[in-house]
Amino acid sequence: MSIDPDDPGSTLGDPPATDSADPAATAAADPESTGAADTVAAADNGGPVSAAEAPAVTTPPVEGGLRVAVVTGMSGAGRSTAANALEDLGWYVVDNLPPSVLPDVSELAKNTGISRLAVVLDVRTRSFFDQLPTMFADLSKVGLLPEILFLESSDDVIVRRQESVRRPHPLQGDGRLLDGISRERTMLATLRAAADLVIDTSSLNVHQLSSRVAHAYGGPTDDKLRVTLVSFGFKNGVPVDADMVVDVRFLPNPHWVPALRPQTGLAKPVSDYVLSQPGAEEFLQRLEDLLQVITAGYVHEGKRFVTIAIGCTGGKHRSTAMTEEFANRLRKLDMPTKVLHRDVGKE
Repeated sequence: MSIDPDDPGSTLGDPPATDSADPAATAAADPESTGAADTVAAADNGGPVSAAEAPAVTTPPVEGGLRVAVVTGMSGAGRSTAANALEDLGWYVVDNLPPSVLPDVSELAKNTGISRLAVVLDVRTRSFFDQLPTMFADLSKVGLLPEILFLESSDDVIVRRQESVRRPHPLQGDGRLLDGISRERTMLATLRAAADLVIDTSSLNVHQLSSRVAHAYGGPTDDKLRVTLVSFGFKNGVPVDADMVVDVRFLPNPHWVPALRPQTGLAKPVSDYVLSQPGAEEFLQRLEDLLQVITAGYVHEGKRFVTIAIGCTGGKHRSTAMTEEFANRLRKLDMPTKVLHRDVGKE
């Protein structure tokens, strides 16, 4: 279990603030969940054993290197839910660890058989943020390149989540809740810009976020680029966590076909209509070619994740059908691909 456990509850909020935590943590392991994060954690809950009583156990160092993930982001955006999901996937999770000791903890993890280490950083450790550049430099010296998972959410959603748990924002002080949120965004701007994966949890529930985390971090360490495809409607705003945004509004809109209007792009009649339009096939082929070109560069630069948002007007017909078809093509290329239809049902 992680050092600072919390009740996952029904929202993506984080646990009450604490000043510090013991850097030690226990490991959890379980089968990977690829659905709505139906996971089962397993941990050794045996009592303490003295040094004299403990048997001598030698664990071989990890073969293939240690994978290190830094989990950070806005308060109320779901860090605790993400940490719990990682723990359920077999990651060794440490909450509120001072960055300066991460290189030593990483070395210890490698020498004790731990293959995946996740560290949760937030503004409760704001005095430690000045140590981050040194931490990354020290890790690079020993051949480790941490992956940064940044959890984002809109101001109004964070306000709603903070108020639902009836506690102040850790940076609010004597001001308003929005003042604390603004300070936190400023403080985390550099980390967000450097993040390998940004997940906007504004419209996600606990299970959807856990599923996104499982898709990104559930498999073994490899050199494959993991793709998340998001269909959306421009009228509801562009997904803020997208690395690439493409527009399929050049295709005829099934909304104007009475028989297709009440259906979505998940229905075969709508999908057939959209995919049969002039330009649809060429668009998908060129998008596939583009992704194959950038994949090699992303992997070479250590980027394991890419989020591609495919948009139409409302996110119901064209973007949904094109996203499903593009996902099928990527899976045939053996690219790990997850699909999220953000705006289906919002109309």
